[in-house]
Amino acid sequence: MSEYHHHCGYRGDHEHDRVRGRDDHDHHHRCRCKDDHDQCRGGCRCDITLNVACVGPTGATGPTGATGASGASGAAGATGAAGATGATGPTGAAGATGATGPTGATGPTGAAGATGATGPTGATGPTGAAGVTGATGATGATGATGPTGATGATGATGPTGATGPTGATGATGGAVSNFADFYALMPPDNTATVAPGANVQFPNDGPTSATTIFATSPSTFNLSAIGTYQVLFQVSVSEPGQLDLALNGTELAYTVVGRATGTTQIVGLALVTTTVINSILSVRNPAGNSTALTITPFAGGTHPVSAHLVITQLS
Repeated sequence: MSEYHHHCGYRGDHEHDRVRGRDDHDHHHRCRCKDDHDQCRGGCRCDITLNVACVGPTGATGPTGATGASGASGAAGATGAAGATGATGPTGAAGATGATGPTGATGPTGAAGATGATGPTGATGPTGAAGVTGATGATGATGATGPTGATGATGATGPTGATGPTGATGATGGAVSNFADFYALMPPDNTATVAPGANVQFPNDGPTSATTIFATSPSTFNLSAIGTYQVLFQVSVSEPGQLDLALNGTELAYTVVGRATGTTQIVGLALVTTTVINSILSVRNPAGNSTALTITPFAGGTHPVSAHLVITQLS
């Protein structure tokens, strides 16, 4: 109230009374609202509801007053139009089953059905009593002879027989002039295979009677004298193959020996006649064959196995 009076020139209720009809000099100087002409100062305004007195600016809004009492209910409105028909509701649960009706009259007999499949065979019945024995049949043909039985154990030695008469004197035999034995041991000898046309090696000297039969290399042997020689050789090989004798580089066709299967030794025995001194003899894998021969090491066991060439001069 004091701020209001300060801006608009009021000094309490007394001055307000003077504005309303008891003017003094100060009122006429600071607040004049005559003939609707606003001459108020300091942000004031004239209010004709107060007999053209000067009033201050509008104050802040006061707090909301208490809610008034509810008014009386209005009259009921007119009934609205009917709404659209709603969607059909779900089907209700099935009702309880009704009581069974009376049995109907028997219908006529239907046509006969098709014949059913044959049932499984029944179990075999018990064996009947044995029949009377039939007459004896004719004798069959004689069967084939069975295999020979195993040889029985050797019987005890019989007593020594009487000495027979002395036989006639035989013809005088030929004398052996010279001989020599040459051999190989596998291993370590003949480690390489013997190709067709190549010689078997017998690098070691065995027993010999003279120096007329001797080795010139591990696989070639010199026959110094012209004559006839018996030559025996035996060699263990791993493949099917052949061996023969070669004299002075020429293979002697009549001395070829061989083996088609198995792993037994190849053994040869032949007589060789020389026509020149110092002929050279060898044991060879025949030229033209397709298989190189492996001289078998440890054939048949754990010890080195031997191969031999035995040359005997007969004449």
